Amino acid sequence: MTSLVQPARIFVDPFEGTRAAVEGRRWLWPLLILAFCVTVSGIAYALRWDATAAVVGALPTEVGAPSVSESDIADQIQTASRKALVGGIAKGLLLMPLEVLLLACVLWVTAWLFSKPASFGQLMAAAAVAMLPIALYHLIFAVCAGFQHSLTDLRAERLVPSSLALLDGLSPKLQRVLRGVDFFNLWSVGLLGVGFSTATGMRLGRALLLTLVLYIMYAGIVFIRIPTLGGP
Repeated sequence: MTSLVQPARIFVDPFEGTRAAVEGRRWLWPLLILAFCVTVSGIAYALRWDATAAVVGALPTEVGAPSVSESDIADQIQTASRKALVGGIAKGLLLMPLEVLLLACVLWVTAWLFSKPASFGQLMAAAAVAMLPIALYHLIFAVCAGFQHSLTDLRAERLVPSSLALLDGLSPKLQRVLRGVDFFNLWSVGLLGVGFSTATGMRLGRALLLTLVLYIMYAGIVFIRIPTLGGP
């Protein structure tokens, strides 16, 4: 019962809750909660997503391009919806556990580089607990999506406004930069710093600064570098 209640304590008392979870190596329930919330979010999105705009926008528009019948378009819309559903489920059940495992590995390497050895179980708990704000985001998204008649890609991005990228009047490049300034992501960074400090014995301020630097590197790759590979 203690392990089940522990994740809820993170939101009430993040410092002591995170420390207790890391010291007790309690990573299973946070991981299950994350997988469940992300899976529910993916299903809710797929059931409300209107794939028509995405499919029609991808159709060839060049002169001389073969025409596409309405039945083919309908089949493509149905296929896109099914792919979104399968992708949402796979993200929750497969991708999220892999991300937590990868994050724990990154923490282990970081601890080794700074000569702060820690057990992998504690680092796994720190990674899983740090993802609980992300689970909360997906739970809120799932509830909001459930009240929508339909969702477009743009509507889905703005359904739970949590980053500065949603401010009006921003250039595309600035939007990519400000996507990293996200409430739930920064909340996760803070929990990760507390968990890393507990697992390694590193001073809390130093651990928070270290995890913030790691997040900035991650945001630079995911939010800035990768999108620019497709164009300006």
